[in-house]
Amino acid sequence: MTARIERVVTSGVVDIDGTEHKVENNTWIVGDDDEVIVIDPARDAEKIMEKVGEREVLAVICTHGLPDHVGAAIEVAARDEAMVCLHPKDKKIWRETWPETWPDIEVEDEGFFEVAGVRLEVLETPGITPGGISLYCEALDVVFTGKSLQADGPGKIGGVYPALPDQLTSIGSRLFTLPGATRILPNHGEEATIGDLEPHFDDWVSGSLTRKEDESEADPAKAAPLVDGTKVAGIKLSLDDD
Repeated sequence: MTARIERVVTSGVVDIDGTEHKVENNTWIVGDDDEVIVIDPARDAEKIMEKVGEREVLAVICTHGLPDHVGAAIEVAARDEAMVCLHPKDKKIWRETWPETWPDIEVEDEGFFEVAGVRLEVLETPGITPGGISLYCEALDVVFTGKSLQADGPGKIGGVYPALPDQLTSIGSRLFTLPGATRILPNHGEEATIGDLEPHFDDWVSGSLTRKEDESEADPAKAAPLVDGTKVAGIKLSLDDD
């Protein structure tokens, strides 16, 4: 069978200062008619498993440990006793959601997973979280970037870049070295390509991202819409965490 990619969009509501915000998350399924790998199972395990159907779940891979992206990980993995996979530097963040359990497999840079005849290569892309990863599939010309890189640029957490220099280093050295036609499949929103975004990299390094943040603080009307509930949940991140 030929490997293919499917997207499941799940949603939830977070409350900020009495105002409710809808947050949408992408979960990606890679596989064929017999077997799949599920990437970043967010919020709604029933909806995700409805898309999986009778196919065997070989593994659940989390590109990071943030709560709205791992909330369905245990339930999605349970039916087929699949392994839950996470970078060890995100284990502390994982415990904010799952205080009594640990992931089964600690992923590492340049490790790989195989499903339906294709290979997913692990690329360490810290910055949003200490253990953030992306998954590159050369055969399908895609990279699953988690929150590291979105269609509109580097991802944020609750409107904030927790470690922008590290994030830009990850993007420049690991993602923008991929072929320009590579599709970027992120945790939020629609897709883009490496070729779409790479020309903006010098502007990001020169400070365009933080200038936009300053404008948003001066005029709340210019602020970007909320795309992540982590800040509201009180998650504290540090790239120094082990």
